Amino acid sequence: MIVQEAMHKADILVEALKWIRQYRRKITVIKLGGSLMEEESSIMHLLLDSIFMESVGMYPVIVHGGGNAISQAMTDAGIQPRFVQGRRYTDPDSLEIVKKVLGHDICVDLVRRIEILGGQAKPLSVCVGTPVLTGQKMSLPDANGNRIDLGFVGEVTQVDTQTILETCRSGYIPVIPSVALTSDGQALNVNADTAATAVAQQVKAAKLVFVSEVNGVRTDPQDPKSMIESITAEKARELLASGAIVGGMIPKIQACLETLENGVQKIHIINGRLRHSLLLEIFTSQGVGTEIVE
Repeated sequence: MIVQEAMHKADILVEALKWIRQYRRKITVIKLGGSLMEEESSIMHLLLDSIFMESVGMYPVIVHGGGNAISQAMTDAGIQPRFVQGRRYTDPDSLEIVKKVLGHDICVDLVRRIEILGGQAKPLSVCVGTPVLTGQKMSLPDANGNRIDLGFVGEVTQVDTQTILETCRSGYIPVIPSVALTSDGQALNVNADTAATAVAQQVKAAKLVFVSEVNGVRTDPQDPKSMIESITAEKARELLASGAIVGGMIPKIQACLETLENGVQKIHIINGRLRHSLLLEIFTSQGVGTEIVE
């Protein structure tokens, strides 16, 4: 029994070898966010997986949000969170909280956790380390086509790819909060999904992994068993048009399609609550989430 277990482990390593060789010295962007950021066990395993990836020669890059933590900090400060078409309206007081929570507290904590687990990481933030996201203010159209002001909310226009690559090549995992700076130094609150897609596109990542609270793209949002293991961009567009994809998965799939069009080879959506989901998705042939390819 002991020998059989050892042989099984060896088989797993041999299976992983193919993927390690294929993605060695290539960037995988990992987007962390949602309620997972508050789950100690889930974050620990995701960070351990990232350390493993770096240790075998891959270049993991972490982009994170932290919406729940921001909302709690705003409530503690007596500020009522306000959302417009799914975007957090960000006035000057709210912006200071966003900068502190994302740009400092969560970013520094993730770096600290990686170091405790035996890895090396660097914050690439507007508050600590070197900021790598440049952006511009954005607005959204209302039903009449008029522009809605969102305050200090922005979108990423440029990524400092050189700093990210140098950080990876030095043996460190870059940790990037979803806060950008304008050309004149104004901080902007950026949606973490769109920040991750911008980073993946501009660094020409081999993979982009969205770590979420669901196991992948489902034909029935309420049925985990309806998850699609692999899907082409064409099929994803059909599902969007048919209404099979709903809720928060819609903008995520739209971002995935745009990212594929901009050169990223594969995109994965996985359940971060599953232990070592990153390793299982990247280093096994079957995977545990949804793989989206062109």
